[in-house]
Amino acid sequence: MSTKNITKYKKVSVLGLGYVGLPTAAIIANKGLRVIGVDTNASTVKTINEGKTHIIEPDLEVLVRSAVNSKNLVASTIPEPADAFIIAVPTPFTTEKKPDLTFLQQAIESIAPVIKGENLIILESTSPVGTTQKVAEWLSNVRQDIEFSELNNIATIDSKNIYIAHSPERVLPGRVLLELVNNDRVIGGLTEQCGNEAESLYRLFVKGNCHVTNARTAELVKLTENAYRDTNIAFANEISLVCDKLDIDVWELIKLANRHPRVDILKPGPGVGGHCIAVDPWFIVDSAPDETPLIRASRFVNDNKPTWIVQKILNTIDENATLACLGLTYKSDIDDLRESPSMAVIEELAKCHKGQILLADPNIESLPDSLRKILNIKFCDFEEAISRSEVIILLTDHREFIEINKSILSNKTVFDTRGIWRSFLTRNNLESVVD
Repeated sequence: MSTKNITKYKKVSVLGLGYVGLPTAAIIANKGLRVIGVDTNASTVKTINEGKTHIIEPDLEVLVRSAVNSKNLVASTIPEPADAFIIAVPTPFTTEKKPDLTFLQQAIESIAPVIKGENLIILESTSPVGTTQKVAEWLSNVRQDIEFSELNNIATIDSKNIYIAHSPERVLPGRVLLELVNNDRVIGGLTEQCGNEAESLYRLFVKGNCHVTNARTAELVKLTENAYRDTNIAFANEISLVCDKLDIDVWELIKLANRHPRVDILKPGPGVGGHCIAVDPWFIVDSAPDETPLIRASRFVNDNKPTWIVQKILNTIDENATLACLGLTYKSDIDDLRESPSMAVIEELAKCHKGQILLADPNIESLPDSLRKILNIKFCDFEEAISRSEVIILLTDHREFIEINKSILSNKTVFDTRGIWRSFLTRNNLESVVD
C-alpha cells in the first residue's frame, strides 16, 4: 500500500520490541513506511533481523518476515534519526508499588541526540498521569537547544515544534495484530496540534476510531480501563472465597447470577497477571492515595489469591505427594509470564512442599530463571506430569489442557483454579478441591 498523501512521517522508529512494540513496528513497515526497531537486547535484535520473532503471537512471525524481507523493517540497538518515534518500553512498578519510569527515561534520553524539529514522539508505554509532560522535560534537560514551555506545553528546537503525545495500547495478547488495527485509539497530545499530528500517523493503519484528547486524560484512560477490570475480577475472586467457605459451587453460582439482565460477573481464577491489569491500578493509587480505597482493596484481593490457593493445597495433600502444576503463563495460549499468578502459586508451593513438583506449559520451552535452582521442581510434558503425580493443579487454562482425555484425571486429587474440568469432575463424582 502506498503511503503517498497519507502521512508526512515516512520513517518511524519504534523503541521497545516487545509484545506491543514489535507488532506495531511490523504493521507500520508492511504499510510501506521505513521502520527502525530499537531494543537494548542484542539477541532480540538479531532474531528480528533474521525475520523471526522472540514472542508467541498469532501471525506475527509472518508479518515480521515480510517486513524484514522488504527491507522496510530493520532492528538495531542504537537509535537513529527518524520522522516519528513510538516509545513502547516497559513501565513496571517498584517493590513499594510505585511507578518505575527508568526504562522510559532511558529511552527518551537515547533518542534525544537524534531529535530534530517537526519530529513526532508518541508514548505508548502505560504511564502515570503527567508522564507525557516529563518526556518534554527530559528532552530539554539532555538537549540544551530544546526549549520546553510548561505554560503552554510546547517543545521547540530552532523555533520548530516537537510534537509529543500519548496513545496507550489496549490490546489483548493472542489478538494483538487484530486489535492494533481494529480497536479505537485514544490519543492525548501535549497540545491540540500534537494530538492531531499523532492521529495522522495512526490513521495509516488504525481502522477503529481515533479519539483525540489531552495527554493527562489519555494517561488516566488506560489506567482506568485496567483498574476497572481488576476491580471486577477481584469481585469474582472474593465471591469464590465466600463460596468455598459456605460449600457452594462458585461456577454454578456465577452462571445463575448472570441470568440477571444487568449482572455480568467475571470468572474467578488464581489471581491477576500481565503487565497491565496487575500493575496499572497502582499508578492511580500512587497519584491519588487517599481517593482510591476500592482500587487498593481490589489489588489486595487479587494479589492474595495465589497465597489462598497454596494454603488450600497444603492443607489438603500429603506433604510428600508428587504435584503436577499445569500452566505457568498468566493467561491461556500465550507465553507471557509477567506478573503471572500461576508462577506465584508455584513459587510459594516450592518453598513449602517436600515432594516433587512437576511443571508443564505447552507455550514455555524451559524453566524460568526463578525456578531453575529449586531441586524438587522438574519441567516436563503435561501428559508425563499428570501420569506421574497424585495431585493435579490446573493454573492456566491452555487449549491443550481443555482438550486432554480427562479420564487421566481419575483417581487424582484435582485443584482446578479455572473451572475448565468442572463438568467432567461432576459427572464422575470427582471433587475439584479448588473451584
